[in-house]
Amino acid sequence: MKVLLHKLKKISDAWEIRVFILVSLYMQTFLILFSPFRKRTTSKWIMILVWSAYMLADWVAAFSIGLISDSLGESPKVAEVEDLMVFWAPFLLLHLGGPDTITAFALEDNELWLRHFLGLIVQVAASAYVFLQSLPNKLWPATLLMFLAGIIKYAERTRALYLASFNSFRGSMLKEPDPGPNYAKLMEEYSSRKKANLPIRIQKTPELREETMLDCCGHNEIPIPLNEFEVVQNAYHFFDKFKGLIVDLIFSFHERNESREFFRKRTAKDAFAVIEVELNFIYEVLYTKIVVIHCKMGYFFRIVSFSSVFLALILFLLLDKSKFHKSDVRITYTLLCGAIVLDIISFIMLLFADWTILARKKPPKELIFATIFEKFLTIRRHWFSDQYIKFPSIIFGPGFPKIKCCKIPLRILCRRWSESISQYNLLSHCLNERQKKVDEVYNYLGVKEFLDEQAHVSTRKFTDKLREFIFDELRTKSVVASDSEAAKDMCSSRGDWVLRDNNCNDLLPWTIHREFDESLLLWHIATEICYNTEEGNECQNDDRDFAKLLSNYMMYLLVMQPTMMLAVAGIGQIRYRDTCAEAKRIFHKWNLVPGGKSKEACMRLLRINTDIPPVVVKGDRSKSVLFDGCILAKELNLKGDKWEIMSKVWVELLSFAASHCRANAHAQQVSKGGELISLVWLLMVHLGLGDQFRINEGHARAKLIVGK
Repeated sequence: MKVLLHKLKKISDAWEIRVFILVSLYMQTFLILFSPFRKRTTSKWIMILVWSAYMLADWVAAFSIGLISDSLGESPKVAEVEDLMVFWAPFLLLHLGGPDTITAFALEDNELWLRHFLGLIVQVAASAYVFLQSLPNKLWPATLLMFLAGIIKYAERTRALYLASFNSFRGSMLKEPDPGPNYAKLMEEYSSRKKANLPIRIQKTPELREETMLDCCGHNEIPIPLNEFEVVQNAYHFFDKFKGLIVDLIFSFHERNESREFFRKRTAKDAFAVIEVELNFIYEVLYTKIVVIHCKMGYFFRIVSFSSVFLALILFLLLDKSKFHKSDVRITYTLLCGAIVLDIISFIMLLFADWTILARKKPPKELIFATIFEKFLTIRRHWFSDQYIKFPSIIFGPGFPKIKCCKIPLRILCRRWSESISQYNLLSHCLNERQKKVDEVYNYLGVKEFLDEQAHVSTRKFTDKLREFIFDELRTKSVVASDSEAAKDMCSSRGDWVLRDNNCNDLLPWTIHREFDESLLLWHIATEICYNTEEGNECQNDDRDFAKLLSNYMMYLLVMQPTMMLAVAGIGQIRYRDTCAEAKRIFHKWNLVPGGKSKEACMRLLRINTDIPPVVVKGDRSKSVLFDGCILAKELNLKGDKWEIMSKVWVELLSFAASHCRANAHAQQVSKGGELISLVWLLMVHLGLGDQFRINEGHARAKLIVGK
């Protein structure tokens, strides 16, 4: 046994550095290829893989530098072996710089930029110590070149984190201080003329008011379609104007009118396409190196970095390697070629990034590359979709002879967010609960919430019909909200505006007299009961499907994404738990648990006598709203157009939550597959529905008029 352990230790000592260096390279390859998937899917498993690689990548690289430092001077060791190990150290600096596709996993990582800066100093010092300790070194020219490349990459990452930190990002958004017109000078002149007994008055010419500019775009205008390039171009334009939303800055009515006019003229498809690209810009600014790279200095340092690695490869090729172990030579070539390949992949991604074409100053029609870029956007939007079409016709036009090609749905490779809506149903959860002892074990291990999400949350595609329905509702409200005050009132509506508009004043107590989280639970239970007790032709109804989708989505946000609802949820978790407890108790009594059918449960709930309000019988200690939801369902069943009312109420509840959600919560979600609520939030802002527009007047132009 001792002999076996001795052999294993010997093998470990000989290969641990080599294995860790290759693992570090693998982590970089994995991150550059797979980290963009986190913005395109809500899968927790992909998030765990990316997070694990992100955390391990830094640890493995730093640990490997330590191993190399400890190994130097150990005997017996061939000088050439030490020289080669010292040459590997700068590659680990390169790896610590990370790929271009991910600098931060979460927003909090950006706030730790100072720690990364300290890490840069420490790791560069450690690598320099290793290099100096090895002198004289046959590979010193190549090692210095790799040092240069590694320092540049590590510095890029540190700067990207700094620029995306809250204070730095907010500071970059702030304009020059505005003291306004020179009041003291004007009043001094006014006083001097007044003392001279001259007839004088001040005439004020106000800047053009908001109301005079609002109707420049009519609600009934025919929507103007956008091509692929215009979508990206306009998305960047509005991103550049409104990126201050992330750090809670305010905007003027000029900006409100510009975006409001643009989006009211768009189709639902184009409006959401612009919003998706704009959120993608936010993702890239906060979580990647794009801002650091996409500038003249960024291009310069990237060229220097790539050239350094390439020259190091040439120098190593010309070196006499007869005294090196073949395995070490192969590892070195792997590291050099890997660094070059990763840089080439980064360059290709940069070449086809949305930022590249927009950075050019010339008009798009004068650029040959713009044509290529448009074709790429077209391929990304159509070929990589669920609709299979012939690839050659996309590039060369519909007249090109059709060639049969493999029909593979690759939408996930190029979509800008998950394009899905998560669904969670309270009654379904209560009907399919786990055993209490199993839950206690999972809760002790800290995996209960994760397993609950895996078991009870599903996803549905964000359909074109739902996209049009939401956009039409918000655009209608944008027309009604003729000024910023009306817009604020519209944003504060929680279903009451829809109910008043549809003459359903009897349902108002279920919205305006309830807290927001209570309204969500009430309308969710009522929607589920009405949905499952419906029969006949009424089941074939788009409004019914919209209400069901949005109801389950809002419940998912309340239960599974509490940070998104923090500003409006109140005691939502308490109400939810009490309601679940009451539902489980009655379902157990009816022998519906586990595995009962939602339809049967809803039919039996609807038959319960609710003549006396539950609060009268139970008091208000328990916050359960199960039977209040049954009462609301019965009242809704009396309405002939109940599904139209319910679907519109759900859009209004979604809008209220979106506009009151903290901006940094939306910024967090763009790196986790995105959420519909974030798209609605940004769309509302662009339609002028929000309280971010607080500059209602510009500078008044005051003149001194001498004379009568």
